Amino acid sequence: MCTGKETRTTRILQVIRMIKKGSIAAIATVFMMLLATVPVEAAISENFDLDDNYYTVYGGPQIEASVIGDNEYSRGDTVTLNFGLVNKGVISGFESEKDADTAVDTVLQQSEMKYETQAVTAVGILATLESDNPYIKVKSGPQQAGTLEQGKQGASPTKFTIEISKKTPAGTYPLNLNLSYKYQNNVQVSGDEYDTSTGMVTNQGVGIWYENATENQTVFVQVKNEPYFEVTNVTGNLYPDEGGMLEVTYKNVGEEPANDATVRVSASDPFSTTDDQAYLGNLKPGESAVAVFDMDVDETATPKPYSLNSEVLYEDTEGHDQISDSVKINTEVLPAEKKLPGYQLGTGITFIALAALFVVFRKRKQD
Repeated sequence: MCTGKETRTTRILQVIRMIKKGSIAAIATVFMMLLATVPVEAAISENFDLDDNYYTVYGGPQIEASVIGDNEYSRGDTVTLNFGLVNKGVISGFESEKDADTAVDTVLQQSEMKYETQAVTAVGILATLESDNPYIKVKSGPQQAGTLEQGKQGASPTKFTIEISKKTPAGTYPLNLNLSYKYQNNVQVSGDEYDTSTGMVTNQGVGIWYENATENQTVFVQVKNEPYFEVTNVTGNLYPDEGGMLEVTYKNVGEEPANDATVRVSASDPFSTTDDQAYLGNLKPGESAVAVFDMDVDETATPKPYSLNSEVLYEDTEGHDQISDSVKINTEVLPAEKKLPGYQLGTGITFIALAALFVVFRKRKQD
């Protein structure tokens, strides 16, 4: 069997034909061809007698892969890609290498022909997905995809998980799908005698020579044009056992406008709020708006940095309601301010008042 290009087997068969012609020049040429085209590691099995080969087949497996379903995703997504594999390989031709001169040859020739038709079967497919782009990471290792006969599709999808960075710009990104498998390169059949009672050859044997093959394909995933939000500034002082106003600036860093946007904050311990939403309005790409949240802080809160989750609810350009990915608000609880106890504060105020009265009384007496 040959696969599109002239394979080593085909060249060796040409060698045999030239040797049979018996010329010295032909034999020398043959020797040079062998040295140039047949590496040691590609040597044919010792049990393979090329002189008994009835056919050479041209053609081989051709695996085509496609993404099943939608291949458009949002930045920040972790998704499973389902690949459908189909074998579109064909046998483009046969070349007869030996005539059937006897009944044994006729049976063996027919038997070899049946085996040669399996030359387009891809055996033991191993699929590997790779990404050359730092924004997209492949989280799955190599996947077994089974064996595909001519014209057949995989019984189940070949699956890979990918992770799309939240910083990924919208656009089309290529992924490299590498497929490796074995295919039937040639077949040899042999036997002893023709049995007239059964029409079969006694002690018939079959030798099959497999070779490795690889195919590299490019598949594409699309990262959507859509609004995307980041917190660019946070102001406000928060203390244990005190409320405070938190001003948070949201910016649309995506490619599409967000209409009628409202932000919702998730207050978790040690924070709480009775008003967890703020209106942002319409935000075109590159525009910002400030949300103000009235936050309460538990008295047992530890002074340190904290992170709050928020999400933006908006209407897209097609009028559909959407919810953004979680947007982090980084803030801090400051150490509690030192205050005078109540009785000390009262005493201080009384003292100041008496001192003032004394000053006024003394001034009037002097007058």
